[in-house]
Parts: sequence; structure tokens; C-alpha cells
Amino acid sequence: MLEIKNLTYQVEDEKDATKEIINGLDLTVEDGKFIVITGPNGGGKSTLAKLIMGVNKATSGQILLDGEDLVGLNITERAKRGVSFAFQAPVHFKGIRVVDLLRLAAGKKITTIEACEYLSKVGLCAKDYINREVNSSLSGGELKRIEIATVLARGTKLSIFDEPEAGIDLWSFQNLIKVFENMRQEIKGTIIVISHQERILNIADEIVVIEDGKVKKKGPKEEILPELLGTGAASIACNKLGGNN
Repeated sequence: MLEIKNLTYQVEDEKDATKEIINGLDLTVEDGKFIVITGPNGGGKSTLAKLIMGVNKATSGQILLDGEDLVGLNITERAKRGVSFAFQAPVHFKGIRVVDLLRLAAGKKITTIEACEYLSKVGLCAKDYINREVNSSLSGGELKRIEIATVLARGTKLSIFDEPEAGIDLWSFQNLIKVFENMRQEIKGTIIVISHQERILNIADEIVVIEDGKVKKKGPKEEILPELLGTGAASIACNKLGGNN
């Protein structure tokens, strides 16, 4: 279980004044859930994801995973505790083949056949990608799916995706939805996706709306999504790609 208690994140603005991005946020996520976090741009969604992974350091509060507070741990230590994170823009690894990246993610010497199985699960023809370098020769959609394959290879208890639809074409986005639907069956742990996209919201177990650094609403998709679509609040359910917050 993920429990976030009174979490605060402050930064200094251009005038050296304190700006609160996350403001006493509380959130509980049950094990095995597919959660989509949404809300207006600048509301704190992506910042929360980075705080959970340790990319940013919380000013105060607790981030408890199965009762252990992660706040004092660095990214590597959190990864060892079972947290995975996929950035909006996947990282390029010049000189590293896809198969090597999958082995690094798995933390063990998986076979080529096993690596190919992970690629197949994200809709990539393994023989075309297994020995490719993870570099700029790959499209945004290809990199996204390879990154998801590394998350599958890790098989962690908590997997976080920060706006996975950002910067990819419509065809890749349609396939991304299928990948996430498959992930619900493949990964036994919790999946958290930061997204504005209605189609991603529509496959969630629960939707969390974050605004002004706090949880504004949280509940089953059947309860929250119709309200969001009905009000069109803050472009939450619009088909807009990107947005940093």
C-alpha cells in the first residue's frame, strides 16, 4: 500500500519567495490498483510523481510504501524497494542495446527469448528491436514501449508513468492504450499514470484529481470520470498532449 501523508514541496521563485507546489497532500493507494492522476496543468501531478520516485526531495511529510517511509531514501534505494518510474521523455542510452537495457531492468541475466517476450508484450516485433541501440534512431512511440517493457521486466510493486502519451503520434498512442490494458494483467503491483487523456482515464480503477497541490477528488472511474467530462474542468479530460506540472 502507498500512503502519502501531509506531503509538502516548496521551491524558491525568481524573487526568492517560497512557492508551494505540493501543499499538505494526503493520498492512499491500495495494492494492485490502476490509478490515473489528472488535473489542471500546474496543479502538481508530475511533481507528485517525482516526489514518490525521489527525483525531487519533499520539503516535509511522509511517503509510505508498505509502511516504510521513502522520504529519506534516494532514487536507487527506492528502486530497490520496488518503485519504477517512466519519464515523459524516455532517456536515450547510446551504445546500449535494447536487450542489454532489459537485462539491466530485470536485474538478472535474462535470456534473449525472455527479452523478446517482454518486447512482444508491448507490441514490438522482437527480431527488429532486440539488438537495436536505444538512441535517437528510435521514434518516440518505440522508446515509450521499450521503456514500458523495462518496467515489465522489473516487475515492481509500484510503477509510475508520467504523461506517457506526451510527444507520440496517434498510432503509437492507440497502441499505448492496448499496452496499458495488457499491463493490468501482467503486473500484479500498483500502476500510477499521470495523464489528461480520456482514453487512459477510461481504463483506470480509480481517478485522482490534483489541483493547487492537493487532492481535490478521488474515487472509482465510474464516479469521477462522468463528472470531469460533464464539467470539462481545467482541460482534465481533453485530448491534449504534453504539459509539465
